[in-house]
Amino acid sequence: MKILFIITTGDGETIYNAMRLANTGVQKGDEVSVFMLGKGVLFEKSGSPEFDVMEQMNKFEGDFYV
Repeated sequence: MKILFIITTGDGETIYNAMRLANTGVQKGDEVSVFMLGKGVLFEKSGSPEFDVMEQMNKFEGDFYV
């Protein structure tokens, strides 16, 4: 299955959960793409100790567009 995530928020929890779901799709064999728009392009600054955005980003093996 082909899946596209469009992330437009700078909220760390939302980005973290979207990327967890994207990573799960990749692990299950889906073709996953993530597209960052608006405040989403600042994802590197969005994380917190509770929601490690960069850990999820570094695990991601699909197509990634900023």
